[in-house]
Amino acid sequence: MHISHDLKEAFEDIKPDIVIHTSGPFQNQDAFVVKACINYGCHYIDLADGREFVSSISKLNTFAKDRGVLVVSGASSVPCLSSCLLDHYIDQFNELNEVEYAITTAQKTNRGLATAEAVLSYAGVPFDTLIDGKQQQVYGWQNIHIHDFRELSNRFLGNCDIPDLALFPLRYPDLKTQRFYAGLEISFMHIGLWGLTWLKRIGLLPPLNKIAPFLLKMSFLFDRFGSDTSAFYMKMSGNDNNKKDKHITFELTARSGDGPFIPCMPAILLASKLAKGDLNHTGAMPCIGLITLEEYLAALEPLDILWTDFD
Repeated sequence: MHISHDLKEAFEDIKPDIVIHTSGPFQNQDAFVVKACINYGCHYIDLADGREFVSSISKLNTFAKDRGVLVVSGASSVPCLSSCLLDHYIDQFNELNEVEYAITTAQKTNRGLATAEAVLSYAGVPFDTLIDGKQQQVYGWQNIHIHDFRELSNRFLGNCDIPDLALFPLRYPDLKTQRFYAGLEISFMHIGLWGLTWLKRIGLLPPLNKIAPFLLKMSFLFDRFGSDTSAFYMKMSGNDNNKKDKHITFELTARSGDGPFIPCMPAILLASKLAKGDLNHTGAMPCIGLITLEEYLAALEPLDILWTDFD
């Protein structure tokens, strides 16, 4: 209540048209900032990656519509970029049955405690994802494996929980399997995190986000062994209009430390559209269907980021 009062006073002082909320982690955060923005009558955008936070934002849809404002949650790589890709390529499929995608980070990238707490909140913790047409349980940062990125050396990946896992089975009803992974650049760090998830899973460690300050501090000791290059890939599988197997892979590589611009870009694009009057939507929704892939990639062109797609 005290925070809400402070927000009300800040709104009356600043008189914002748009609020962009970046103060994570969102995994255990309630919607008090969203509700304060709606009450005040300003648009709201966040970069949330919390599954429950983003997937439940539509509960405020009527409230936001009544106030004539737009509320967008998850204006980030997921679910914005991931849904942009699926929306762009889906017409090439008669049925899109499987999607597998991942983000691998750069060690020499600015990272803060909120990010560390977010990614560690589901380490060794079970969550559901769609596999073979059924919601099945997997564990955060487990299912460790190596992926060969075209522009990078091989990187380790593991399961991660994101809003897409709740949103996409509803938006793309032909999906039978959906897997999302993430990975640390330095192999022994990723393997070490994988080991910690087993200790958490068998009850020998507390939730790993509780020791995030220590783990974050330790991670900086290994920056000398890393690079400033991160990457993303998405593999889409199904059948085409001739009922033949169809596969498309999209891969994006960010160099020169430009990776963090990718999750920031949707909020910038949405704020620009609202300021110019090019976006007239009201209501509360995840960041899906509001930005096209062409718009997203055009905004990334000035940066040291390249992308390609291939069968």
